[in-house]
Amino acid sequence: MFFITLLKISSIILSIVGALFAIPLTVAFVYGESSVYYPFIIPMIVSFIFVLAVNIPTRKMKFNLKIRQTFLIVAVCWIIVSLMGTIPLYFSGCFNSFTDALFESVSGFSTTGSTVLVNIEACPRSINMFRCLTHWIGGMGIVTLTVALLPLLGVGGFQLIKAETTGPEKGKVTARITTTAKVLWGIYIGFTLAETLALKLAGMDFVDALSHSFSTLGTGGFSSKNSSIGTYNSVAIDVICMIFMFLSGINFSLFFYIIARKFKDISDNSELKAYIGILLVFIISITISLRPVYHNFGQQLRYGSFQVISMISTTGFGTADFMNWPSAAQFILFITYFIGGCSGSTGGGIKVIRWVILGKQVNNETNRMLHPHGVFSVRLNNRVGSKSVVFNVAAFMTVYMLLVGVTTFIGCLGNLDLWSSITGALSMVGNVGPGFNLLGPSENFAFLPNFVKWWYCFAMLAGRLELYTMIIFFMPNYWKR
Repeated sequence: MFFITLLKISSIILSIVGALFAIPLTVAFVYGESSVYYPFIIPMIVSFIFVLAVNIPTRKMKFNLKIRQTFLIVAVCWIIVSLMGTIPLYFSGCFNSFTDALFESVSGFSTTGSTVLVNIEACPRSINMFRCLTHWIGGMGIVTLTVALLPLLGVGGFQLIKAETTGPEKGKVTARITTTAKVLWGIYIGFTLAETLALKLAGMDFVDALSHSFSTLGTGGFSSKNSSIGTYNSVAIDVICMIFMFLSGINFSLFFYIIARKFKDISDNSELKAYIGILLVFIISITISLRPVYHNFGQQLRYGSFQVISMISTTGFGTADFMNWPSAAQFILFITYFIGGCSGSTGGGIKVIRWVILGKQVNNETNRMLHPHGVFSVRLNNRVGSKSVVFNVAAFMTVYMLLVGVTTFIGCLGNLDLWSSITGALSMVGNVGPGFNLLGPSENFAFLPNFVKWWYCFAMLAGRLELYTMIIFFMPNYWKR
């Protein structure tokens, strides 16, 4: 019964992703890129045949998912979607091997944005559009999109979304999970259209504007240009991207609270206040540190703030090569690898809320030393939080750093220097995109040995799914009844 359930859900997800292939396919038709017609059309047709073959005979079957099953379903769905995305990339002729195409697909859907392409602009425009589209699909979540479109998942839909959604705080903003998913995707689409229009007015053509909107809202970082956003050298485009990267790093539930006029829930949100505060401190610090490079204050603020917002939101866009910046500026950007966006955003990383919780716990322990008989608790959003959330965060941070450590070692085995390995590992697990040195913003990942690329694929998926959804299968207890 579970196997049939897995087939049904995965077939539905594949068909929805297959339908979205129509967007880059349309671009291919418009620009006459006939070489990629079939690489897009064949997966679309196969996914539709698959969903019909699985769901027609089992259409009256009801879902009854257990918690341990949801982890397996979500992990399997992300893996097969990544494999499906590999097909048009590989058969486009832009990639040297299946491994490279798979790396690009996983990097896209996981919203990491690291690329193996040496000359991005040599690719068909439809392929570059597709690369950016994978960010958009993976940003809000493949399962979340399915739940929004198809209410048949019922109660199990909430468990599936919990296994996919980022951050320790997971709940419904409306009474029904399907309505919640629709609201979040509605906001997501609205932001995408708004940014596309703004970028179009700022000078991009429509295809590039839509492509970069997909990357920005998904906090991915793929671009259709070799020099990313820096290609345009436009203050207006930089500002537009900064605004939407900043918004994409915020918990999307807060945008619903604006619509619902629940302004107190926004003003009381501990994570939002910390997110804004961190950005301001980092922007001021990096602006000051860039004085030796840019003698104009406007340029210091422009390039520094863009890179800080890009890195903290884990988008990974670039307007300058920060490897040429002073060591103080590089250190500030290095710290951003450990932060990430907000819980419930499309951003990756550790998440701001976890640092808020740890900071409050450190404060409580300090107070407990001064007042041994006092009773202290972690308060979030002006409410007393559960003690279990502190243990949850501590366990997550431990697993996160262990995975970063193992990934660093794998990078060293692939002949990367230590600094490249460390920042590469932080980038993969945090879904940031660029690393330092050999993996810097002006470099790519094509030269890495295949075994490193395969491990990086695992690390990117694990980071996107908050570690446990991918790692839990290596725990003996998961397989025990």
